[in-house]
Amino acid sequence: MVDSLLNFSIAMSASDTPLLPMNFCSDCGQPVSLVIPPDDNRLRHVCGHCGTIHYQNPKMVVGSIPFWQADERVLLCRRAIEPRHGFWTLPAGFMENSETTEEAAARETLEEAGARIELQGLFSLLNVPHVHQVHLFYRAQLLDLDYAAGTESLEVKLFREEEIPWDEIAFPTVSQTLKLFFDDLKAHREGRPFGFHSHDIRKRMRA
Repeated sequence: MVDSLLNFSIAMSASDTPLLPMNFCSDCGQPVSLVIPPDDNRLRHVCGHCGTIHYQNPKMVVGSIPFWQADERVLLCRRAIEPRHGFWTLPAGFMENSETTEEAAARETLEEAGARIELQGLFSLLNVPHVHQVHLFYRAQLLDLDYAAGTESLEVKLFREEEIPWDEIAFPTVSQTLKLFFDDLKAHREGRPFGFHSHDIRKRMRA
């Protein structure tokens, strides 16, 4: 099987593929090569020693839009970590194994903002193919105002739409989600329901 896999080798550098760099097999420790396995149609890291095919798949980033209904403010966190240290974001992070997307959203909100929430439905799904990620944000009602910055946040603060520091938002997916949320909030005041929004973010973020 190993010989047949190597016969599908393509002379192409890792920088020409959407794969993250990988040099050695995590199963046996031997070097891996970029090849197209039989019955596949794209490059994979394949071990020439044990034949293991190492698949790489997009990561799920899950978060919430914590909303305080009384004066229509959204809770944002100012990042204490890279990337985008010092910029503002919605509480979100990588989904862990053995949890649902709803559990991930609630956990990340508690960890980053110290906030307890009641989820109210999936609001946005944003594909970010150039960084191999999918971002999901849930609408959420803050249960109280007893929040505090977690270890990954410098501070947390409630913002009305006109107060949001748009030029200091950390990620395009967060900016897009916030703009869609406040647009839907205006419609909601007129009796229309919040929608579900799916978009592709292909523009790379400026440094």
